[in-house]
Amino acid sequence: MPKPYELPLERDVLLEKALIWIVILGTLLMLATPAFGGLIFSTGTPDGKVATGSMRTGPTGVEIESADDFVLTKPTQIDSATFTGILTGLNPIVTQVVIEIYRVFPKDSDAVRTPNVITRNNSPSDVEFVGRDSAAGELTFGTDVLSPAFFVQNSVLNDINPKPNQFTGGEGPVSGEEVQFNVTFDKPIDLLPDHYFFVPQVQTFDPVTNQFLWLSAPKPIKAPGTPFPPGFTDLQSWIRNGNLDPDWSRVGTDIIGPPPPGVATTFNAAFSISGEVPEPGTLLLFGAAGLAIWWLLKRKH
Repeated sequence: MPKPYELPLERDVLLEKALIWIVILGTLLMLATPAFGGLIFSTGTPDGKVATGSMRTGPTGVEIESADDFVLTKPTQIDSATFTGILTGLNPIVTQVVIEIYRVFPKDSDAVRTPNVITRNNSPSDVEFVGRDSAAGELTFGTDVLSPAFFVQNSVLNDINPKPNQFTGGEGPVSGEEVQFNVTFDKPIDLLPDHYFFVPQVQTFDPVTNQFLWLSAPKPIKAPGTPFPPGFTDLQSWIRNGNLDPDWSRVGTDIIGPPPPGVATTFNAAFSISGEVPEPGTLLLFGAAGLAIWWLLKRKH
């Protein structure tokens, strides 16, 4: 007697052939059109308003991280990125590049502890979500010198303090060689839809003489930058050093100011991410092929 899920022989054979063709055609179509590739997000070109340190080891021997945000509305595979900053001093030698992705607080964070900053709302999380390091062979990078001498109106590098001493007004003008870093990930970064922060770090051979500072970009974003998706807010850039860790301070509102009741200028940072976004049809084909394979395996048993 046939099992409850078995069909009459002729219809069963026809169904089996149809399912086999679904698997074959689905596989071929997925290979032929796997995803939409190319630029996913960009904040545009530097505006020269502020430059913020972001180094594995800064000039005082303490790590510095600067962060700016982006949003993904679909599952995305990031395979490359760019970011633009200045390298100070003569003949800088870059020895390491690190890219870290953070989620938004309170994710990946201790939300119970009392922070040493004005606020953690809309900040990066305590710890990174995922990262890639050139020293570990996880990314490769190249550089394009955009200008031999780029002037910036203000900077944040060493004077990053807990509250109530967070406001400094910045550390004044700075200039250096304007460099765009072009990063390719050895293993692409797979991210689900969410709000994230992008954190690049550049290490130099002599961090006392040669510092890397990440350049700001227009806020709100202007062309050739890409706007945020509807319903999401473009957050301002944040910064911390090893002494402030795991907290972060807002570059514009907390550090450069002016403090309340004044209205502070807020900043983005110059970067872009590129990669692939799977097509909805590709995901449906993958699901149909998976169901077909499940049915065929079920019949064999």
